[in-house]
Amino acid sequence: MTTDNSSMESVSHEHRKFPPASEFVKSAHISGEAAYKALYEKSIQDPEGFWAEAAEELHWFKKWDSVLDASEAPFFKWFDGSRTNLSYNCLDRHIEAGRGDKIAIHWEGEPGDARDISYKQMHLEVCRFANAMKARGVKKGDRIAIYLPMIPELAIAVLACARIGAVHSVIFAGFSADSIRDRVLDSETCMVITADGGYRRGKMLELKQIVDEGIASCECVKDVVVVKRGDAHPVDCKMQEGRDSWYHDLVANVDDDCPAEEMEAEDLLFLLYTSGTTGKPKGIMHTTAGYQVYSYLTSKYVFDLKQDDVYWCTADVGWITGHTYIVYGIMQNGVTQVMYEGAPNHPDEGRFWDIIEKYKVSIFYTAPTAIRAFMKWGDDWVTRKDLSSLRLLGTVGEPINPEAWMWYHKMIGAERCPIVDTWWQTETGGHMLTPMPGATATKPGCATLPFFGIEPAILTDDGEAVEAGILAIKKPWPGMLRGIYGDPQRFKDTYWCKWGGKYYFPGDGARRDEDGYIWILGRVDDVVNVSGHRIGTAELESVFVEHKDVAESAVVGVPHEIKGQGLVAFVTVIDGREQDDQLRKELVTMIDKSIGKFARPERILFSSDLPKTRSGKIMRRILRDIAEGKELGNVTTLADPTVVQDLQQQYLKG
Repeated sequence: MTTDNSSMESVSHEHRKFPPASEFVKSAHISGEAAYKALYEKSIQDPEGFWAEAAEELHWFKKWDSVLDASEAPFFKWFDGSRTNLSYNCLDRHIEAGRGDKIAIHWEGEPGDARDISYKQMHLEVCRFANAMKARGVKKGDRIAIYLPMIPELAIAVLACARIGAVHSVIFAGFSADSIRDRVLDSETCMVITADGGYRRGKMLELKQIVDEGIASCECVKDVVVVKRGDAHPVDCKMQEGRDSWYHDLVANVDDDCPAEEMEAEDLLFLLYTSGTTGKPKGIMHTTAGYQVYSYLTSKYVFDLKQDDVYWCTADVGWITGHTYIVYGIMQNGVTQVMYEGAPNHPDEGRFWDIIEKYKVSIFYTAPTAIRAFMKWGDDWVTRKDLSSLRLLGTVGEPINPEAWMWYHKMIGAERCPIVDTWWQTETGGHMLTPMPGATATKPGCATLPFFGIEPAILTDDGEAVEAGILAIKKPWPGMLRGIYGDPQRFKDTYWCKWGGKYYFPGDGARRDEDGYIWILGRVDDVVNVSGHRIGTAELESVFVEHKDVAESAVVGVPHEIKGQGLVAFVTVIDGREQDDQLRKELVTMIDKSIGKFARPERILFSSDLPKTRSGKIMRRILRDIAEGKELGNVTTLADPTVVQDLQQQYLKG
């Protein structure tokens, strides 16, 4: 794989710098540039000592024999020999410290219903559901699929799984029935936890129906647990006798106490499926002890968490951001957070600012896609609300363009809140490149510097250090993935395939500027980031070619004003089939069914052929140039240059 140099050249060389405000610096965990440099140097020179010191802040049933075991690299082991439990560290530890009455979650439903849940109440609910799962025969190591809206029971289910050692696989509740089936079968799920429905822009999405369709042929599923969400707007929720149970019935008559399972360091904690460059999603494996320490420390330092903070991450728990920076990392730090079920523009475009004002949110973590939408909706929605409680802002999911960064800085942060622009992945478990809010002078659109213990490099394919090239990570870190479920060879082929397997390959291009800051330049493989959702173009292509009238397809990512990137599909059709809107509708329906509506292409173009080399390789670079309106240059080396002209004319016609 090679990087797209044209995208590198187009990246802004941003020189504006914004140092953290002196008032913020005074009370920050990492106070000033010198403090960051000293601690970073320690973390690189003595990583085992650094991570051991961080781990001491958490609870362990048994301490580790070694901090890092690299004897079977790239299958690294962290805190080997230890025994611990994430649910215990998120709940019991705070209750034992006398903080049980503190609010863990301010939950806001889209229709306006709300619940405040303390750490003590969360502990009770988690124990009850953990006991209910055990009563249904769930045991340590069993895989549990969770397909829920953003309601408290989602966090409760995750922590209940962690409490008894069951492996959760959260599936974003926007995925289709086919996506559920693929994940359930790959992980051999024995139980699915869902809801009758969930709200989105005033409508009730019938989630149980989607689950029923998805698992119809999945013999591994023995139990389906259903949370009742649809009281105000009842939905048609058919219950299959012997398999399906209502959540409220299961937890009604079980013990309130469930001792936390003592988990080995490398026991599997969760699976989370992510798109790859081949059609099949990858089951990313995260284990217990290393992820525990990494999620805790990145949350504490990057968000500068204090006990009086009210934190809000707008992500869904169906993505890694929700796992680490809603559930595990945040709750280990014992802070109060907001959890919101619905859309940012329902009932109107001021909903997020209403919530910040209502709960006096102090830390706000959202996606560039959302920020660009806020800009489009206009400043009036912001200025009529009191956002003075905010003290820190963050972005996640994709690189943020400087214009959106500046709007966020001025309109939401009132030029006083530091912005942590975080780069990381499902696979990394937590932040990798990020400013330290009390130490780093930020630049609009730049991920800046590495987190502690992370040693990045920018290399050519041959391993030569360069200013702009392919991002590599030199050292292992505790939050790193431990493999791809059921496919250790794919793990090595995907993430350790370059530079002799010595460095982790995240698949992103990067540039280092004159200050040593790192800018992320986007994917160097065929994965597109649409509104923060990673979508493998091969996944969409494989869906299109399932249509009986489609011969071939190619999908590329293009810049999008709101989403960051959009998708454009180029499709060749068999002779005799009309290339019309009806076929487009059929293909869009297939995408909706197979992946989900969020993966719909912006445009689908039909062609008699695709631009190919004489050896038959599809030239996606040329398709990307067509979609972006760029000069194409010399195309005479293609097998049929006229194909490019036809596509270009068709694209320009709109």
